[in-house]
Amino acid sequence: MKRNLVYISVLLLVAVASCSFTNKSFENDDKDKLLLDLITYVLEKGHYEPKQINDDFSVSVFEDFIDVIDPTKRYFLASDIAEFEQYKFQIDDQIKNTDITFFNIVYSRLMDRMTDAKDIYREVLKTPFDYNESESISIKYDEASFVSSKKELQERWRKQLKYATLGTYDSKLMHAEKKNEEGVYDDHDHNAHTAEEAEVASRKSTETTLDEFFDFVEDLERKDWFVQYINTIVDEFDPHTYYFAPDDKEKFDMNMSGKFEGIGARLQKKPEGAKIVEIISGGPVWRNGSLEVGDEIVKVGQNGEEAINIVGMRLDDAIKLIKGAQGTVVDLTVRKVDGSLDEVSLTRDVVLLEESYAKSASIIKGDEKFGIINLPKFYVDFEDYSERNAATDVAKEVERLKKEGAEGLILDLRDNGGGSLKTVVEMAGLFIKDGPIVQVRSGGQNKDVYDDKDERIQWDGPLVILVNELSASASEILAAAMQDYKRGIVIGSKQTFGKGTVQNVIPLDNIVRSNEHGDLGAIKLTTQKFYRINGGSTQLEGVKSDVVVPDRYSYIDLGEKDQSNPLPWDKISPAVYKPWDGYIDYDKTIANSNKRMADNPQITLIEENAKWLKAEQDETEISLNYATYKEEKEKDKEQSSFFKKLTDYDSKLTFESLRYEQELFTKDSVLREKRNRWHKNLAKDVYVEEAVNVLEDLKMNNLKNMKLASSVKN
Repeated sequence: MKRNLVYISVLLLVAVASCSFTNKSFENDDKDKLLLDLITYVLEKGHYEPKQINDDFSVSVFEDFIDVIDPTKRYFLASDIAEFEQYKFQIDDQIKNTDITFFNIVYSRLMDRMTDAKDIYREVLKTPFDYNESESISIKYDEASFVSSKKELQERWRKQLKYATLGTYDSKLMHAEKKNEEGVYDDHDHNAHTAEEAEVASRKSTETTLDEFFDFVEDLERKDWFVQYINTIVDEFDPHTYYFAPDDKEKFDMNMSGKFEGIGARLQKKPEGAKIVEIISGGPVWRNGSLEVGDEIVKVGQNGEEAINIVGMRLDDAIKLIKGAQGTVVDLTVRKVDGSLDEVSLTRDVVLLEESYAKSASIIKGDEKFGIINLPKFYVDFEDYSERNAATDVAKEVERLKKEGAEGLILDLRDNGGGSLKTVVEMAGLFIKDGPIVQVRSGGQNKDVYDDKDERIQWDGPLVILVNELSASASEILAAAMQDYKRGIVIGSKQTFGKGTVQNVIPLDNIVRSNEHGDLGAIKLTTQKFYRINGGSTQLEGVKSDVVVPDRYSYIDLGEKDQSNPLPWDKISPAVYKPWDGYIDYDKTIANSNKRMADNPQITLIEENAKWLKAEQDETEISLNYATYKEEKEKDKEQSSFFKKLTDYDSKLTFESLRYEQELFTKDSVLREKRNRWHKNLAKDVYVEEAVNVLEDLKMNNLKNMKLASSVKN
């Protein structure tokens, strides 16, 4: 993608130069106006599908910015919104004129309302909560209206605070009951012993959390809020275009370098908390094993100290609380995907990219041997492609598996969010003779076809690709290419994530010829869309699996279509390619697999679990009555325990590390532990089991075709 990055950069530099876009143009303006003008200019000139900055755009920015800074609607009054609405159709004109009046007014009012909020929550928390009262709260905050008076606002705070305190109240009561049963109280025990004491203590805990939160907010500078405004504008173009402030750009560079200091999880902002969308293999979250994708972090504490509620907090601010130096402890209060609350303590660590590299194992079934390669991402060093990258690593693993006698290969791309386009083109070439892999089109330009020109086929045996809803971008390119060539069978979710766009990161300092404002950060810009060789786009639609297998995310909104402002699906002319002329009997293989899946009780249980999780997620009316809360909590716990038997599944398959890796175990016990855990999980994986069954079918087809070819020849 370097060629495209150079093209975009040259285009922008020429355009900027022709417009005399120098520091003198802004000698009377501040950095905010410079950023606004520069970023919108880059978006209009460099984005794949730039949007018209008109009244419709203005309305979207207006609504989204208010939602970003007050998602739970507990700061602004309806009168504030009415006042702001005079700018609802003017933001587009303000952007064009580098006018930030709308931001300034909203920001100033927010600061005032946050000051008011401190008085409100302290006043509310003076009065005991009545947990015997029959009342509830809706956590569908996006459907709520802004209240019209401070009295109504205080009532909204009361309900939200009661909801926030309810879990703490329950935890303290359970702790007291446990202590009573054990009879271990003494004169120095300061825990709550009664319901009244638990109520007082839980309110105090909530107040402490809010005090710390507002102390944290007060440390934020105006520029931090302005970045949110800029990114609200940027986000209107598509969900993958993003402005990096200087500090954020440093984090991005650290991410690309493959070294993290934190808990090893990627988070997404949600009104209910910070949602875990990816767990980095080998990190503290991965090692702990208690958290999973879909869980939402609602509170963050530091090594036993009072936790801070992060509901409604900016994601960047929440991440600052969660991250920290290696060896320090962070305490997370988490709402699990089944709705239950859990507390998990993690020791922060350096998370190395090593565990995001390709790894392989042998699969033993009777006297048959197969291979599996797990690829978490399509990694690459953009500064030096000769360094370790996904394509060369997978090629090495394929060779190792061949030497150990593998008769079929599974490439596991589940949870693989993509990465380098160059590596996926090279990787696809390992499985075909030559030909097109993917088509790429820049805005307003003809398509480019990326080909595998190497006629060598590194693996010509049976091939299965495993995907799920979180397989995105480069993963979809590879799965789609193998599907279009009819080279392998794709097993997994109904469709993959659906990200069919390409981004480049452009440092803004490279565009301005002179600048006295310091580092301006960078913008990650969507510059291209990619297409299958059959002409269809994976954008929104993803890749539809040949064999559809449900998983626990089947009914949860996770894909590109569920993001804000995604680019549309379209198609272009197909590339010229010749399908694989090997042994695959697609229809029969898929029919056999579908029959096995329909008769498999584990698949039925997974489907039931997925539907239950969706029902739990859709339950947005929460009772604030303690008895009802406990009853619902017990039901959820019982149901959650029922589905825990999913982890008891045994495929009866044996997994072994390859010989080269076994030799490393003598010096690296941590690596041995990681691989043992991986193999243990694989043995419980019904999708891997079915992939092996499909490989057996493909192997039999291959043998029959070889015998048929031999008899014809004779």
